[in-house]
Amino acid sequence: MVDKVIATPAALALIERLRAEHGSFFFHQSGGCCDNSAANAYLPGELTIGAGDVYLGDIGGIPFYIGANQYAYWKHTQLIIDVIEGSGGTFSLEGPTGLAFLTRSRVFTDDEAAALGLS
Repeated sequence: MVDKVIATPAALALIERLRAEHGSFFFHQSGGCCDNSAANAYLPGELTIGAGDVYLGDIGGIPFYIGANQYAYWKHTQLIIDVIEGSGGTFSLEGPTGLAFLTRSRVFTDDEAAALGLS
């Protein structure tokens, strides 16, 4: 099985830290308007997930979504969620930690794209 979104060990550690502090939350890949193009972590009720969003999978047991329009552009890439030092997005749970989630990506191989039904 090919994962559409994965997380680095640093991202998984920050996810666990946020889960211990906040309990349940979810990710939504920002489209770049106000918070650049970042994976933002939200508490339930802070952002409505609806028909215009695509579920990519879970990272560290946390659901990860992306807007359908943005997914149309990125569907041929695997999102790799990482962490860097610095101020995170102002809308994201990790903002006060001095760390920030960072989205990296790589293009799926032809075999991976075929397995995902993208070719």
